[in-house]
Amino acid sequence: MTANDITDALLALEDSAQREVLLRFFKTGKGEYGEGDRFLGIRVPEVRLVAKTAVGLPLEEVPTLLLSPWHEVRLCGLLILTYQMERLCRRRVLDDPQAIEARDAIVTLYLQYADRANNWDLVDLSAPKIIGNWLLVPTRLGDKTQVLDSLADSPVLWRQRIAMVSTWKTTQQGDPTYALRYAERLLHHPHDLMHKAVGWMLREVGKRGNKVLLEAFLAQHAATMPRTTLRYAIERLPETERQEWMGRPTLP
Repeated sequence: MTANDITDALLALEDSAQREVLLRFFKTGKGEYGEGDRFLGIRVPEVRLVAKTAVGLPLEEVPTLLLSPWHEVRLCGLLILTYQMERLCRRRVLDDPQAIEARDAIVTLYLQYADRANNWDLVDLSAPKIIGNWLLVPTRLGDKTQVLDSLADSPVLWRQRIAMVSTWKTTQQGDPTYALRYAERLLHHPHDLMHKAVGWMLREVGKRGNKVLLEAFLAQHAATMPRTTLRYAIERLPETERQEWMGRPTLP
């Protein structure tokens, strides 16, 4: 199977009615964050099915998918990378030199084409399973924090969101330090999509048994953080605590 075969399979699933729904949902109008993106109108479960049939696709074929003008084709390329990464992160191959090399190659390619994950769904369905898993396993690519710092410091919204949502995996595994680092770094980002991402990752910190750390972060920043971020961060707290946090005075 080649990238062209995969593209043809997805083109055969085109749904014009669903396309109109997706164009509105993903904000593709003039001046919106998804401006100009093109959709075939395929639901994510259908794209997943195609991606699973192509999990053995050679890595050199994936850029053809990522460079596609079609949103669902790019998504399929990203999902193939996530399935390949998950296989390479199984416990029995964690320290295998060939697996390390293969994981690093996936991460390198993903970072090279990160701008092609140019909507929140493309980021959220790929970053935690590619970069997030990579943060937990041996690598030869050097300092992992430097890699995430470069993403967080990028002027590109999607790279910044990759840095933030990649921390989901490390938080799940009991290490909230990445999440707190990038939540603080990106806390005052101007875009609503980042407000939601930061709040979401803070909520995960609280969910994973680190309520004390979440509350310490909120005590330091709640007065100045975007209200959307605060609402997302406290979503799993008891109602009385949520009301207390939302009722605190804010600073300009």
